[in-house]
Parts: sequence; C-alpha cells; structure tokens
Amino acid sequence: MMHDISSDSGSQNIVSATFKGLGQRYQKCLDDVTPYTVGRWIGAGVLTLFFLARVFILQGWYIVTYALGIYHLNLFIAFLSPKIDPALEFEDDAGPGLPTKANEEFRPFIRRLPEFKFWYSVMKSTTFATFFTFFDCFNVPVFWPILVLYFISLFCITMRRQIKHMFKYKYLPFTHGKPRYQGHEDSGKVINAK
Repeated sequence: MMHDISSDSGSQNIVSATFKGLGQRYQKCLDDVTPYTVGRWIGAGVLTLFFLARVFILQGWYIVTYALGIYHLNLFIAFLSPKIDPALEFEDDAGPGLPTKANEEFRPFIRRLPEFKFWYSVMKSTTFATFFTFFDCFNVPVFWPILVLYFISLFCITMRRQIKHMFKYKYLPFTHGKPRYQGHEDSGKVINAK
C-alpha cells in the first residue's frame, strides 16, 4: 500500500517536471524572439492573413471573425492608452499632465498594454480563432454584412474617442515624429586618441 503512494508521487513528479521543462522551453523561445519586433509582427500578419483566407475560402465562421476583430480592437485601444489615465489623475479640468515648460518634470509615455504583450495576445487569439475554424459547431449562420457594418461603426466611434483623449491630454503614443535629443556623450562622434 505504501509502495502505491510513493509510485503515484513519483509519476506526479515526472509529469510536473515534464510540464516545467516544456514551460521553460516555451519561455526561452519567447525570450529569443523578443528583440525582433518587425519579424514578430510580420509573423502575426501572416497568421492573421492565413486565418482570413481560411474564413474567405470556407465562407463561414463570421462570428469567430467578429469576436477576433473586437478583441484585437480592445487590445489596440489598450496599446494606445497610457498606463496612468490623465483623466483620472486630474479631477478638475486644469490641463494636461505632461510637461509644457522646460522646467517641468518629464514624464514618459508608458502604455497600458506593452508592445510585446500586445503581440503575444494577438498571436494567441488568432491561433485560437484559426483552431475554432476546424469545428463546425463554431460556424454559426449570421448575416455577415451587418457584423461588418457594426464593427466599422464601433471602430470609428472608439478611435474617435481615443484620439480626442490624446488631444485633450496632449500625449502621443508613438515615437515616430517625436524629437530626439542627444547629450554630449550621445553625440556619436568618435574621438581618436593617439
């Protein structure tokens, strides 16, 4: 009887060790692709195009596509939003939270959803949606033009609200177009010492 209990704990240790090893390998793969931002997003685009081609060719799974689009829209809005909402920080309408004068404190833009987590969530959700297209139980018959119109109107309303929020609190969630300052040490000049 004691031997059965020890063999059960031994098999549990093997199973947990196997899952722990697989989890470590998976995390290592994620760590290895982290610096390759453009390559990761190209992979996400290819996976999304594969999913959309599958939906287009099979002429179905519009509800899955709609749910995926809404989820991606929510991820995108979280990616564009600051981690600390200036609307909640300033109860009165005194003005923006970012510095407007040279002597004010610089506060960098920190996203609510970082770029890597955004990419990872897009990859996971698109993989799951592609997996769902292999099962007919998820192919619910709907009139897809209504879903497209509803998604477009939802996208426009949400983005309009987000852009108004950006203008009101004067923040820009992208680094393109922002001035870059270089200090004396960062000038890039090579001093040749002989």
